Amino acid sequence: MATPHISAAEGDFAPAVLMPGDPKRAERIAHQLMDDARLVTDVRGMLGFTGTHQGRPLSVMGSGMGQPSAGIYVTELFRFYGVERVIRVGTTGGIAHHVKVGDVIVATGAHTDSGMNAMRIPGIHFSAVASFELAAAAMAAAGEEDRVHVGPIVSKDHFYMVVPGQVDALAAYGVLGVDMEAAAMYAIAAEYGKQALTVLTVSDHLLDGSEDMSSEERETRFSTALKLAVAAAFA
Repeated sequence: MATPHISAAEGDFAPAVLMPGDPKRAERIAHQLMDDARLVTDVRGMLGFTGTHQGRPLSVMGSGMGQPSAGIYVTELFRFYGVERVIRVGTTGGIAHHVKVGDVIVATGAHTDSGMNAMRIPGIHFSAVASFELAAAAMAAAGEEDRVHVGPIVSKDHFYMVVPGQVDALAAYGVLGVDMEAAAMYAIAAEYGKQALTVLTVSDHLLDGSEDMSSEERETRFSTALKLAVAAAFA
């Protein structure tokens, strides 16, 4: 049962899908977590894998960068493949001053400058929020880990454009970090009566001048986020 963007057959996806942005990261996660991972889709190089982790079915698939790309894949997974929950696992730029490079953020909600959710409910500013059940499972798995933060992020459409004063204002309102996918994913989950969560490793900081992670560190320093994402997947 191929869709325009996914070539998998019916039943190829598990009920839970871990979703990094980078398809190569999806491949690494799949083989790290599952000895029996098999490729189920590779349309446009967006790799998806399914196997078992600790005896339970699990899938991992890339989303690409930005809300339009992630929105396509999440919609097709929910609408055509019977997926029940999607957990984004990736990196973020820190915003809140108490959040440091290397920390992990469990995003309970996502503000956005995108227009993707603006017309969902006429006359209403839609609130893009995560599944409480998934967030609670992730935080339970964190235990006493003191470098895990829970709260809102912002999902932006622009990676390089800077709006003067915006980041400081976001920090003042308790926003923990910035990504480019979560707000659309949360809204699509709500649309289809499904569940979604975002768990992110802080790879750089927009305000405190910390040294950014290298590209190699971005690939290796996400073990805590991955552990929490798996816990949410099996909530």
